[in-house]
Amino acid sequence: MFGIGFPELLLILAIALVVLGPEKLPQIARMIGRGLGEVRRATEEVRAEIEKGG
Repeated sequence: MFGIGFPELLLILAIALVVLGPEKLPQIARMIGRGLGEVRRATEEVRAEIEKGG
């Protein structure tokens, strides 16, 4: 996943916790998850369209 290992992920989460605060972190994580899901779906649709046309 983007070349990020577990230690780097923990550091990013710790910084996010300090900057955003514990009450906003779950909300931000949900928004990021939804955004990534939409990107995946769009990518799959484009891939399917290309395979269908080719």
